[in-house]
Amino acid sequence: MPPIFKALATITAWFLFISAWINALSTFLSGIITGNLYGGEPPMQIPVFFAVALAQGVGAVVVMILRKKME
Repeated sequence: MPPIFKALATITAWFLFISAWINALSTFLSGIITGNLYGGEPPMQIPVFFAVALAQGVGAVVVMILRKKME
């Protein structure tokens, strides 16, 4: 395989990893600031955003495993 695919896989994995952390932290902080996270029933938006962050984290791991197999 050309080395450009390995570079693109690395960039994609880092993008997914960083965006997963940003999504999780911003959801957590906005939930605390608005009081929806710990006070009463949280809106469905908070668990969905956490699930998206988790999916991005799993996607980063999958891309890194595929990148290792390219070698």
